[in-house]
Amino acid sequence: MLAAALLGAAAPRAASAQGATMKVDPSWVITRTSDSTVEFRLVAGMSPANGGMNFDGATAGSLTLTVPIKWHVVLHFRNDDENMPHSAEVTVAKAPVPAMPDTKPAFGGAESKDATQGVNAGTKQDVHFTADQPRSYIIVCAVPGHGAAGMWIRLVVSATATRPDIVTGPATP
Repeated sequence: MLAAALLGAAAPRAASAQGATMKVDPSWVITRTSDSTVEFRLVAGMSPANGGMNFDGATAGSLTLTVPIKWHVVLHFRNDDENMPHSAEVTVAKAPVPAMPDTKPAFGGAESKDATQGVNAGTKQDVHFTADQPRSYIIVCAVPGHGAAGMWIRLVVSATATRPDIVTGPATP
């Protein structure tokens, strides 16, 4: 808590998603403007939503992380789903989300280890990359079929944003 206060936690906002509001926990995002770094806690299977195929309880793009261009991003990935393996990969947004994401992540280092196999419950990994191309991306579980089943959230790399932000609400890739 003190670390988040010292590092300047982002100001998350919640928006209506088809009549329901998903609560965003401010501890999910830590912003360090001193070295242009954002840390984001990314938990697979955080809730039973979508049969456990969710990130931080969000499915099908209902959570969007926006980061300024050229910021360093650290995804603190963890699988909490006791029933199946999961992974995290940043890929270019496509509609519909493919059953098998691109085999190459959008940025160097922008995928968890064993992305197509996934990791078991309790596994933690840090994913590091620099968001150097402005556009819309998705953070998707690269285990075959999981992304197409709704296990993805949005990542927007913005040329105009001055600090990271996180919002909930309906989204499309």
